[in-house]
Amino acid sequence: MTQDLDNLSPREIVRELDKYIIGQEKAKKAVAIALRNRTRRQKLPKELRQEISPKNIIMIGPTGVGKTEIARRLSKLCKAPFLKVEATKFTEVGYVGRDVESIVRDLMSVSYAMVRAEMEEEIRSEAEKRTEEVLLDLLLPRPASKMEVKGGPSGPEEFPPQEVPAALPPNASPQDPQPASASDFTREKFRDMLRRGVLDDRLTEISVSQNAFPAIEIFSGSNMEEVGTDVMEAMSSMFGKRRKKRRVSIKEAKVILLAEESEKLLDSDKIAEQARNRAEEMGIIFIDEIDKIAVKEGRGGVDVSREGVQRDILPIVEGSTVNTKYGMIDTSHMLFIAAGAFTISKPSDLIPELQGRFPIRVELEALKAEDFERILTQPQNALTTQYAELLKIDGITLDFTLDGVKRISKIAAEVNSRTENIGARRLHTVMELLLEEVSFAGPDLAGQRVNIDEDYVNQRLADVIQDQDLSRYIL
Repeated sequence: MTQDLDNLSPREIVRELDKYIIGQEKAKKAVAIALRNRTRRQKLPKELRQEISPKNIIMIGPTGVGKTEIARRLSKLCKAPFLKVEATKFTEVGYVGRDVESIVRDLMSVSYAMVRAEMEEEIRSEAEKRTEEVLLDLLLPRPASKMEVKGGPSGPEEFPPQEVPAALPPNASPQDPQPASASDFTREKFRDMLRRGVLDDRLTEISVSQNAFPAIEIFSGSNMEEVGTDVMEAMSSMFGKRRKKRRVSIKEAKVILLAEESEKLLDSDKIAEQARNRAEEMGIIFIDEIDKIAVKEGRGGVDVSREGVQRDILPIVEGSTVNTKYGMIDTSHMLFIAAGAFTISKPSDLIPELQGRFPIRVELEALKAEDFERILTQPQNALTTQYAELLKIDGITLDFTLDGVKRISKIAAEVNSRTENIGARRLHTVMELLLEEVSFAGPDLAGQRVNIDEDYVNQRLADVIQDQDLSRYIL
């Protein structure tokens, strides 16, 4: 559940992470302290606040032990702008690919979207009121003046007069003079019908905005991706937006008009200003697979580019100013969390300057059979719960017994020890093979209960477990 970091102590942050991540107490504690320090710093005097820089973290551990999951849960836990990137997607300046400054631009886009969503929620009530009035004007066109009917300066009527009788009270003709109270009564009656959804299927014609300039795909590399976006936005503002009439249902019209009315109420400059401040002061960037750009001494070739990526990342982590379409962004107080398996390389293979910018190092432990057992049963999103809920859709009841869960966990740990250790991800492959027949049968087993006990697990996985060569490919 998303919460405000101001209300979360480090212990509470760890408690929230415990709901989804088994073990790895050191990593969760380090992350919790770093997050809490973000809010502590915000409450200091401005002069001192500028002097305190975040203590970046590097998480070291094999794949599948929870590094990425910790990052993913952090993004859902806090309201701080959060971005997860993979170091392997970036190239040194001069090579074809994404430059590292796009990390900051992407974080700023996340921050802008976050602030915009919050402001949209604040003005939603007013936007809904305006949308309702616009829809009522469409359903009950206001009486046209004589000059308008004859084609005066306002032009011909936008809506055909035959729609007007539908808005009149029963037993009244269009020629009868209607008092203002009757008109108001009819409008309020339509308002009630509109709110109850009675008119949702009725068709109406609305005018929507669209770019006058046609959309063009710009093929770009490096930081040209931002240039492409800026060029399109500049052309759109030069050519303006034209209106296009569409015939849609009232239900669709509500969505379209609500978006337009919200846009009118929002102040884009104010959103950008708050988003910049939030990104600079509270932004968190998670750089995964940083071990893939670590360079061992004496190796050349493509590794030259990898070292170049490290040198390009360095100024951003140290603190630099990056130009984005929302303005200049200072990265000095952003929190960086890096992670990698470091099976081939080691943290000391990173350039010394970059190592120094990650003073906190946390080693995550490899998972054992006992950990797999907890992963299968304890988290809120436990795999056993996921599969049970999925198959419940087809009317199948899965019952995982304790001995069955223990056997699944032991098999996953054995396969990890014999082949490549992919951590908790091994549970996914084991579970898929284990429940393959039940999942395939689907509705044919509706109303039945399937007990996943030790005998069932041994029966379904016996051949694969015994044939070690086969298990390399299957599991």
